[in-house]
Amino acid sequence: MEKTHASFIEPASEVNLHSSKWALQSGLKKIQLMLESFFIKKGFLLLLVGFLLGRALILAKLTPFCLPYFASVYLIKRDRAPLALIGLVIGAVTISLTNAAFTFIVTLCFIVIFRISKKWVKNELKALPFFVGIILGLGKLAEAFILSTQLTLYDFMMVGVQTSLAFILTLIFLQSIPLLTFNKRRQLLKTEEIVCLIIMLASIMTGTIGWKVYDLSVEHILSRYLVLVFSFIAGATVGSTVGVVTGLIFSLASVSSFYHMSLLAFSGVLGGLMKEGKKIGVSIGLFIATLLIGMYGEGGDGTILLTVLETAAAVFLFLLTPQVLTSRLAKYIPGTPEYTAEQQKYMRKMRDVTAQRVSQFSNVFHALSKSFSQMEVQPKEDESEREMDYFMSNVTEKTCQTCFKKEQCWASNFNTTYAYMEEIIHEMDQNNGNVSSKLTREWEKICTRSKKVYESIGQELTFFQANQKLKRQVQESRRLVADQLLGVSEVMENFAKEIQRERENHHKQEEQIMEAMQSFGIHIEQVEIYSLEQGNVDIEMSLPFCNGHGECEKLIAPMLSDILGETIVVKMEECATIPNDFCHVTFRSSKAYTVQTGVAHAAKDGGLVSGDSYSTIELGFGKYAIAISDGMGNGERAHYESKETLLLLQKILQSGIEEKVAIKSVNSILSLRTTDEIFSTLDLAMIDLQNASAKFLKIGSTPSFIKRGNKIIKIQASNLPIGMIQEFEVDVVSEQLKAGDLLIMMSDGVFEGPLHVENYDLWMKRKLQGLETDDPQEVADLILEEVIRSRSEVIHDDMTVTVAKIKHNTPKWASIPVQKLKRQA
Repeated sequence: MEKTHASFIEPASEVNLHSSKWALQSGLKKIQLMLESFFIKKGFLLLLVGFLLGRALILAKLTPFCLPYFASVYLIKRDRAPLALIGLVIGAVTISLTNAAFTFIVTLCFIVIFRISKKWVKNELKALPFFVGIILGLGKLAEAFILSTQLTLYDFMMVGVQTSLAFILTLIFLQSIPLLTFNKRRQLLKTEEIVCLIIMLASIMTGTIGWKVYDLSVEHILSRYLVLVFSFIAGATVGSTVGVVTGLIFSLASVSSFYHMSLLAFSGVLGGLMKEGKKIGVSIGLFIATLLIGMYGEGGDGTILLTVLETAAAVFLFLLTPQVLTSRLAKYIPGTPEYTAEQQKYMRKMRDVTAQRVSQFSNVFHALSKSFSQMEVQPKEDESEREMDYFMSNVTEKTCQTCFKKEQCWASNFNTTYAYMEEIIHEMDQNNGNVSSKLTREWEKICTRSKKVYESIGQELTFFQANQKLKRQVQESRRLVADQLLGVSEVMENFAKEIQRERENHHKQEEQIMEAMQSFGIHIEQVEIYSLEQGNVDIEMSLPFCNGHGECEKLIAPMLSDILGETIVVKMEECATIPNDFCHVTFRSSKAYTVQTGVAHAAKDGGLVSGDSYSTIELGFGKYAIAISDGMGNGERAHYESKETLLLLQKILQSGIEEKVAIKSVNSILSLRTTDEIFSTLDLAMIDLQNASAKFLKIGSTPSFIKRGNKIIKIQASNLPIGMIQEFEVDVVSEQLKAGDLLIMMSDGVFEGPLHVENYDLWMKRKLQGLETDDPQEVADLILEEVIRSRSEVIHDDMTVTVAKIKHNTPKWASIPVQKLKRQA
């Protein structure tokens, strides 16, 4: 019984707890939706605002708010204009019946005149402020004449003031009323819209002048509440602006409220400065401003006590304001963290959409690559038998169909005839159309049309071989396209991942760097860290005028090297031109190795145009490429071919596609571009600057050599020249280089240049071992000079030598020990 009772009670209490919590949230949500529907969707907020603006006065006499408000609602939300008019008339009645009648009559006049003028007014929005100002001014003039039967200079001055105010207020209401009427607003507010909203809110509050609750002024409580909200949301700048604008409008409405402008402005500044203390901090700022300004205001203990009580009431309302409301409002005000977060959210969304589209394109290319690579795989035995059957049928159709021995050969002795003919086809295919004498004698005993059979088989073999060649070319083209599409897919996939990488916030690391620099006595104005990834550090700094002393290279870069634990160098420096300006410097990670190159080249017979071309390319992802291309022959055509080969290769490599796919792509383009037999050799070395590993891809080129002290390493691969055939495999030779190595690459004019030399390898190794310098340019010049001397100073072919020296990338200035940086915040 106890167990049953316990099992019944525990779940019941749990369900009640969750259901009550859910019911509370659901109830609050329903109330919120009902209020939004009642005030915003149905337009009763416009009625309430109209009521307060109908009561609002300027200088205790002027009512410039009514017509601008109605005209703006009439233009923006015409179906809600009757509600606005009802609110204005009811509000005007609370002042006087005369005021209500004036408001109603002026509004009717505006409607009539505005509808009549529609025929000749093209832009209603621009014309509206002029209509409102003129109609309200004339109405005020008519009211003054009716009441006093004479017009004075004072009346004309008041009409001018009211006309000007009506013109300006119409512009303000046109900006701010949409904020009250549209529930689903997605756009972010401009600064002008915020100011207009503040002026409108302050104007609405002037309608509460004269209202008191237990001797506490309602307009003072609401104005201070407004300053508290904006100070809490947007800080001191917007808070003080709200205070000044609100205080100014209140002082225009009632001269006795003039000192409140100082109170509101000062409380806006203090509240914004104490924003970090959340709502309590902002409230304390208002209390301090109230006490300080209250002492210099109207004076008297009773007055100060009343002002403090009004402030307490405003703070009470402020503390009751839900966080949801302030957060939603903060999203629309520039400069707030919520506004920035909203913008970043939009940017992230755009970035994700872009990355998704790029990824989709990558998937498309990958799918295309897969479809091209899936060849129609069939068993070779079946395919060869079927091809032989087709071949036989074509031959017999031309020879055996009209022969009188057809039945004897193909019906009685089918196997014998088929075997002989198959053997004839194989021998003619392998022996360039010739058949052995033995097989000829045997076949002539069987067949009466042997010569015609040989001729038919020869013709069919020609077609068959051409067809087979075409099939191979198509298969190779499909394979090449598949490789290219796969390479593009990988590049696009990497690009999509790069787009989705968010920039990390490195505020803590920026502060640590600034503290380390300042403790060392170097003044830094600003530090911005974009990346702290190992090997990919990116930091920007602004520092005062350095007068060209090189502080960045000599002091800051070495200190950063020790802080980050890797070599940091100055990538770019913009020095200030005047003493009061700032220098801007970019620091990046240095590569572990550098490559110093030297090149020597000469054209055949001392000409100006060489058929050889060379290129040294530093690729963006930490690789260094050295390439030599030798066009077939000499002169301008060979130079054009070799230069075009290297240009294509450079563009493809810079896109991030793998080296083998890049070379195959260049080969395909060159072989398909022209029907002429124009070929080029390609000698490519790709050096990784982080670990000095090298890949050599040699297409029809001569060997390369690595000189490591007295040791000579030969790099060789066997591939036909580029553009010669479509179907070829690229041999990649890998070699680990070391600091101090010399990499010597040359065209065939240099390697095969020495005269009366049987072993070119041995001759080149001996010359390289005998070098007494390791300067790349000197080595290149010496090799070229030795080859030309061996030919009695005759340049028999185009010659190109490139020499690259691998060196450790050591900074010019040693690192300075300082406090280490924690990479993760």
